[in-house]
Amino acid sequence: MKLVQKLALAVPVLLLGTQALADATFFSREGFRGESLRLEHRAGNFEREGFNDRASSARIDRGAWEVCEHARFEGRCVVLRRGNYPSLRAMGLDNSVSSARPLDRDRDRDRDGDRDRGRPQPVYQPVPAPMPAPQPAVQVIYEVPVLSARAVMGPPQQRCWMEREQVSQPASGQPSVGGAIVGGVIGGVLGNQVGKGSGRDAATAGGVVAGAVIGSQVGKTSGTTVVERDVQRCTTAQQGAPSYWDVVYIHQGAERRVQMQHAPGRTLRLNADGQPML
Repeated sequence: MKLVQKLALAVPVLLLGTQALADATFFSREGFRGESLRLEHRAGNFEREGFNDRASSARIDRGAWEVCEHARFEGRCVVLRRGNYPSLRAMGLDNSVSSARPLDRDRDRDRDGDRDRGRPQPVYQPVPAPMPAPQPAVQVIYEVPVLSARAVMGPPQQRCWMEREQVSQPASGQPSVGGAIVGGVIGGVLGNQVGKGSGRDAATAGGVVAGAVIGSQVGKTSGTTVVERDVQRCTTAQQGAPSYWDVVYIHQGAERRVQMQHAPGRTLRLNADGQPML
């Protein structure tokens, strides 16, 4: 019973050890993802492994391996040195690998002693493992109370516009021509009634003149008249929004001041240099 338990515990350890010692590993997807095929010895036909024409990336853990597109190491072959190959697409072997075998250092024989076929094969260098992304630096943020905030207004602005209004002004006061004519006729008739002979003629002439003068004064216009004209009116107005806010706060025991375009709250957020994060 104890022997069975020991064997049961030893089997997973042996399996893990076999996986760890794999010389080459092929993956069904790029970037070492998907299903994998682990090899320690030559594999003349991936179809027996259920992995024919499925490899898209590879990792070579030991030595160099010859990887071919057809079974029995036929067709186009390349040599992969030890390292990582996240994509076989650039080699023309994406999903088209059918056999692979390890090579000795001098690449004259494979590890089972068979002669190489004597034709040159392209040798590919591994892709360096990506460097870990740098971690962002920790940003220090302070929160301090606002001591005072004063709104600073801009200079006042003058607004002007034109209005049409009615204005009273004195009348022109010109003599009435019609009144002069009527007054002259009436004065001539009255003067004709006075005297005889040449005296009557003189009286008539005098009555015409006097009547004309009186009539022109009677018909003369007087008082005021109403006319319309454009008048400019102006007013001074303050700007509605402040030009800026003058804010005072304390950081590390010192009073500091900053100009802001908007009204602050009760506190300010500062960076490591003590400057507000606007």
